[in-house]
Order: sequence, then structure tokens, then C-alpha cells
Amino acid sequence: MCSLHSQKGAALVTALMLTALSLVIAVALLTMITAGTQISASQKRYHSSLSAARGAVDLFTQELMPRLFQPETAVDDLEREFSGIGLHVNLDPCLRQKLTLSPGSWSACSAAQASSDPVAAPDVSFRLAGLPAAGGFTVTTKIVDTVPGNTDRSGYDLLDGGGAVAAQDDVVRPQHVPAMYHLAVQGIRDGQERERARLSVLYAY
Repeated sequence: MCSLHSQKGAALVTALMLTALSLVIAVALLTMITAGTQISASQKRYHSSLSAARGAVDLFTQELMPRLFQPETAVDDLEREFSGIGLHVNLDPCLRQKLTLSPGSWSACSAAQASSDPVAAPDVSFRLAGLPAAGGFTVTTKIVDTVPGNTDRSGYDLLDGGGAVAAQDDVVRPQHVPAMYHLAVQGIRDGQERERARLSVLYAY
């Protein structure tokens, strides 16, 4: 028997192995970079829509809701005041019931108005302008559940006047139980179904 000690071709095999290993590492790095870029882009899109939805919560709870409680509030006046964002308010008997009654008493609401989908028959909708190249956001808001309370909705300041620590008040006032509202909100970029965010908010008034 004779043993073969020839090493011809070993350098070629080693070079091929190192080349294959380098290709695997390069492909892995490219995949990681591409995935990171896609994740960053999706997060940016989501945060833009989320900011639009949060803006809708602030507008509805701080600006619109206190005025919707007033019987003399006119939809035309509200929409004219907020004409810059194209505000549309469905101030119908259904929304009036949502503001003061529990869901079991929403007799004036249709199935779409009583659903938890913020896009189906929203109570309030408006549009926030964005960059011309990217487009704006359409935001919809609706009340999906109400727990009535005893909050004063007259709009008048009924706080007690200042007094000493031992001051007494002969007026008996009931314990304050705030009304609780469950709001469903959606912000979506115009023409981009993927770029949207939904919020479920519990608001005490």
C-alpha cells in the first residue's frame, strides 16, 4: 500500500470555503440592515398616525365635549370655528344619548353608531394636513361606552370660595362621581391603509 501525501488543490478548497463564509456573513449583514430599515420606516409611519390619534383625543375631550353638553351648541358654529381641519360633528340624538346615558339606553343609535369601530359612523371626524408629498391624516372618534356620573355640565364655575381651615359650609353637596367615557379613535394617513393607529381611551369627565 502507498499513502498519498499530495496537497495539490488544498489552497483552492480553503479559498472556496473562506469565500463561502464571507458570502454568508455579507448576506446576513445585508438582511439585518434591510430588516432594520423596514422596521424603522414602519415605526415612523405608526408614530405619525399615533400622534394624529392622540391629537383627536385632546381635541374631543378638551375642546368639543364640554361644548357638546350645552343644548345651545350649534354644529354649524363648531364646524365653522374649526374649519381649518374640516371638522364634522354628528350631533344627532344618538350622540346626545351617548353623552348622558348608558349604552342600554341608546335607543336613537343604529348598529353602526353603537359599534366599537371608530370608522363606522363616527361621532366626530376631521383631517390633519401633512407634508404635500406624504399627505394628511383622517381622524375619526366615537363614544363606544358611557357610565353616567353626577358631574356638573352647566359650564359654570361652582368651586367653593376660599375660607379658613375651620370654615363651615351649610350647603350639602353629594360626592362627586365622574362620568366615564370609553372612546375609540383612529388616525390613518390618506391613501395608506397600512399607516394607521387605533386608540382605546377611558376618559373621566
